[in-house]
Amino acid sequence: MIRILDRYIFREVAQTWLAVTTVLLFILLTNQFARVLGDVAKGKLPKDAVFQIIGLTGLQYLTILVPIGLFLSIMLALGRLYADSEMPAMMACRVGPAGIYRPLTWLMLPLVVGVAWLAMDVAPRALTAIERIGVEARRQADLASIEPGKFTATGGDDSVVYAERVIGPGAVEKVFLQRRTVAGDVEVVVAERGEQRDSDDPNTRFFVLHDGRRYSGVPGTARFTVMEFAEHGIPYQLPDLSEPELEPRAMQTRELLGSRDPAHVAELHWRLGVPLSTLILAIFAVPLSRSQPRQGRYGRIATGLLVFIIYFNLLSAGKAWVEQSTVPPWMGIWWVHVLMLSAALGLLGVQNGIHRRLFARQRAVAA
Repeated sequence: MIRILDRYIFREVAQTWLAVTTVLLFILLTNQFARVLGDVAKGKLPKDAVFQIIGLTGLQYLTILVPIGLFLSIMLALGRLYADSEMPAMMACRVGPAGIYRPLTWLMLPLVVGVAWLAMDVAPRALTAIERIGVEARRQADLASIEPGKFTATGGDDSVVYAERVIGPGAVEKVFLQRRTVAGDVEVVVAERGEQRDSDDPNTRFFVLHDGRRYSGVPGTARFTVMEFAEHGIPYQLPDLSEPELEPRAMQTRELLGSRDPAHVAELHWRLGVPLSTLILAIFAVPLSRSQPRQGRYGRIATGLLVFIIYFNLLSAGKAWVEQSTVPPWMGIWWVHVLMLSAALGLLGVQNGIHRRLFARQRAVAA
């Protein structure tokens, strides 16, 4: 049967974790949203992919936000219990570390499993999907990327287009176009308006110009022809849609297994370490949250953030050393986890007087 005290601690930490993670995710996605809108305005990304990219980016962020959210939520929730003298009252009723960690495991274990799934499978897939959206956007970014009053390179044949006004998606007015033909001639077209049309070939589109004049010939010679037209279609090839070359952090985990490439080994160790660091941070948060009754709820948050920054920087440095073959692959970044777990268990032991009991036992044996 679940004790009332266990339910109380679990509810306090779970509610705090949900609030902290939501706030951190909102802040990060707000910054990401501004960046994506900037890329859309420049024509680097399609408009209808904004929320898809934001959602995929959010999944990536969760691999970092879940561990730090759990770490901060434990410190904040237990810090409030210390500040309100509830925790000293529990200890007076013989509630020890086991009584605190037991309800925390109800939240820790699902989060550790969830963040392992995110790090191993979801985040790489999300990053790959974002890369493909960017490649597709670069392929589609032709007339849609034209800005009024500016020369814009379009298509895959070094064409340059200038338009005085953009009157709709793929439709412009007062057009100037210059391109080099297959025969090597230079073609200059001036037209009142132009529009983009699809063709039967998915790799080819037409730039249809209306009410204009075309000049074609070889620069530096008098062999130029001039043609007036009411409608003139110019085909152009879209850039090839090749698969993007994935970075190690976007590769699937099964592709990293068995690889001897230092970059792949470092990435694999990083992913395996995400759920482990979530567990270690949760263990570390309990002794770090301990404070005096008048110290305040947020008195140890600065110390906790310092511990997280040191942990994260050590992991980043360890990963870079593995990539540079400074440390052997078997060592990887595991030494960082061992170091932080030892520090957490040491602090927990000191707070609960294990060293005093050991010294007392040694003195008793010596006597």
